Amino acid sequence: MAGESFEDQATADYLNEHYVSIKVDREERPDVDAVYMEAVQAATGQGGWPMTVFLTPDAEPFYFGTYFPPEPRHGMPSFRQVLEGVRQAWADRRGEVGEVARKIVRDLSQRELGDQGTEPPGEQEPAQALLALTREYDVQRGGFGGAPKFPPSMVLEFLLRHHARTGAEGALQMASDTCERMARGGIYDQLGGGFARYSVDRDWVVPHFEKMLYDNALLCRVYAHLWRATGSELARRVALETADFMVRELRTEQGGFASALDADSDDGTGRHAEGAYYVWTPQELREVLGGEAERAARYFGVTEEGTFEHGRSVLQLPQTEGVFDAEQVASVKERLLAHRALRPAPGRDDKVVAAWNGLAIAALAETGAYFDRPDLVRAAVAAADLLVRVHLDEHARLARTSRDGLVGPNAGVLEDYADVAEGFLALASVTGEGVWLDFAGLLVDQVPARFADPAGGALYDTAADAEQLIRRPQDPTDNATPSGWSAAAGALLGYAAHTGSEPHRAAAERALGVVKALGPRVPRFVGWGLAVAEALLDGPREVAVVGPSLTDEATTALHRKALLGTAPGAVVAAGTPGGEEFPLLADRPLVDGRPAAYVCRNFACDAPTTDPERLGRALNTT
Repeated sequence: MAGESFEDQATADYLNEHYVSIKVDREERPDVDAVYMEAVQAATGQGGWPMTVFLTPDAEPFYFGTYFPPEPRHGMPSFRQVLEGVRQAWADRRGEVGEVARKIVRDLSQRELGDQGTEPPGEQEPAQALLALTREYDVQRGGFGGAPKFPPSMVLEFLLRHHARTGAEGALQMASDTCERMARGGIYDQLGGGFARYSVDRDWVVPHFEKMLYDNALLCRVYAHLWRATGSELARRVALETADFMVRELRTEQGGFASALDADSDDGTGRHAEGAYYVWTPQELREVLGGEAERAARYFGVTEEGTFEHGRSVLQLPQTEGVFDAEQVASVKERLLAHRALRPAPGRDDKVVAAWNGLAIAALAETGAYFDRPDLVRAAVAAADLLVRVHLDEHARLARTSRDGLVGPNAGVLEDYADVAEGFLALASVTGEGVWLDFAGLLVDQVPARFADPAGGALYDTAADAEQLIRRPQDPTDNATPSGWSAAAGALLGYAAHTGSEPHRAAAERALGVVKALGPRVPRFVGWGLAVAEALLDGPREVAVVGPSLTDEATTALHRKALLGTAPGAVVAAGTPGGEEFPLLADRPLVDGRPAAYVCRNFACDAPTTDPERLGRALNTT
């Protein structure tokens, strides 16, 4: 619509004469998007983008749509016809239009979730959720549902945690198979690493080529956790390649991470085309690889017919056995990647979104720790430092976005506070630097103070003192990222495990009441809430590692083993005995002068151990 209508001079002139036009960036203002998307879905039964909403001067919606073509087609009116019709209705039937708008607002106000119960999920709800997921699982292709197919990142995390806690092999099988299918499919960039936003088909072959920071942060962490659970070499490779992609392609000069790479780019003829940067023909392989092109075509699934448009193919890994050895694969990829770098690159959206950077911080910190990549941990620290310096003010208020080191005008929403706190908690566990726990505490304290319904456990997406919209948005269900509601529950629970704070744990349990209600019925849409519930059911474990210093070899071995434990949601505090950085270190002495680890629940600890292998057994529940 931007190219067809908004940039058309005649349409623009008509809009400017008769309307006040507002184009909303839903990444900058997810609250505005959520409110009016709910209105569109309530009125039409469906939603999507572009979203077109006509409002009264009081911002009350009265007419909706998604895409409108520049000319009438397939029974749809043109955008110009819609504009003229709405203008006529406003001029001739303003009272009727106003009543429609008021009714819509009244209806929306009655849709608040209110108190969904404050009882957290027990053993029964995750088991019922797993059964429901099994019924919806695509056995042949992995994942859930049909086309288009989105990476089920939060559900995968739940499945891995459920297996870790209960030993349910079906949960691990669904997670492993889905991760392998995605990693071998076209949705994964086989040359440069990183995942596209979704697959337009059921088989993960043809992606929508846009690469989002949040997808890659979430999936990097999932694959790292899959490796932790299984030792899968594929999971290890994908986790590291995805982490490297984020640092190489999305990192900004200020140390944060840009929000996205565009789907389209110049196809070499001056025209923009989706996927032009990523797809290949057999002839292009021959030009780059010479005599190895035929084997490379078999290895990557490149055909004369093409898996994409105009005889071009998206690279996959349909057949790898016996085609190349590891050294040859590396050589082929290096040459193809170098040739691809000569193509016009997709544009980058340099917005630094707080929530998505929080997800990236958690993924990079853990991946760096698991695979002995201190450069990835340093990248996570740099991003966290940017959020503290630029996004966080002296009142612990978080800004939603920044660009070029300059803070944006929009206030952070619940997911920003929760996901950034999640990232800081992961960084605290990995680095042993208690300052990140302190910053996480500043953020999670905002949740009950500014985002919670004082009368119950319900959470809102916007703060009580945020700009007032026609309704205060709230949504406990995941979309492409964890819902702010579930993410807040997870951050509150993690902070409580680190500090022993009962109020924070109680707030987490109240927030999880909605997961008890929704988990068994719609598990695909509350995956992160179910993952947090698994942590709650397991404790979560609290691990204190004490030693003379974190660079001491024996202390490092215990610290690494603690981080590699699969116990759901376990938190790790590492430092010197009695170190003030972490409450978990209080009254935790060395054992016979040697570094030791304490595994606790609710600050009640088992006997300490100096043996990393024994610690590993204590933290791997299956």
